[in-house]
Amino acid sequence: MSKLHIVHIYPNEMNTYGDRGNLLTLQRRAEWHGLEPVIHYYHAGDVFPKDVDIVLGGGGQDSAQSDIQDDILRIGDRLHALVNKGVPMLMVCGTYQLFGKRFITHDGQEIQGIGIFDVETIGGSKRLIGNIAIETADFGTLYGFENHSGRTVLGATQTPLGAVIRGNGNNGDDQTEGARTHNAIGTYMHGPVLPNNPALADGLLSLALQRQSLDSKRKFPDDDLVEQVRRSALARKY
Repeated sequence: MSKLHIVHIYPNEMNTYGDRGNLLTLQRRAEWHGLEPVIHYYHAGDVFPKDVDIVLGGGGQDSAQSDIQDDILRIGDRLHALVNKGVPMLMVCGTYQLFGKRFITHDGQEIQGIGIFDVETIGGSKRLIGNIAIETADFGTLYGFENHSGRTVLGATQTPLGAVIRGNGNNGDDQTEGARTHNAIGTYMHGPVLPNNPALADGLLSLALQRQSLDSKRKFPDDDLVEQVRRSALARKY
């Protein structure tokens, strides 16, 4: 079987909302598609893995973002290079903010980001919490749960991940959610997002396969139960 190298960055600090479920989903779906997933856990101070097909990051508290700020700035050039090569990435909530230019917390602390996304985030006094649905160009309708105080504003040329159908999205005002630069995706959608949205999970896998020309038996799993959950999510109140 072809090996698929998945790098999970800061799994201890940035896993407040169970976003490790995204890793488990990619791992299992990769196996179902006939691939051999190899998981690399990257911690602050480590040497960044040489073999990288997909990068994942989760959400965390403001204090956790502050704790890893120096390290993510240290590996920022490496992450930029991977993005420019088309490596698919999924950054959720806190790591989404760190992939932006900067995050100013509610108490005025400025946390520098690495600028992969042309976004800036400012902490608000009220949290944006609730079920969210968005429409995307490449992955269809996505469902999740948002819980963030940061208001993220996209730069003039930054492409969002999708348009808000229900919920708040980046800031509660402009109907955008998340950001996409090349194959790097940022989002506020927890849930975790990939078990709820297998098309997004398979989309990340497909991007990795296309980039590396990897072989895959492409066995498509039975997602009937997932689709039942998604139909329920469609009718769920905000």
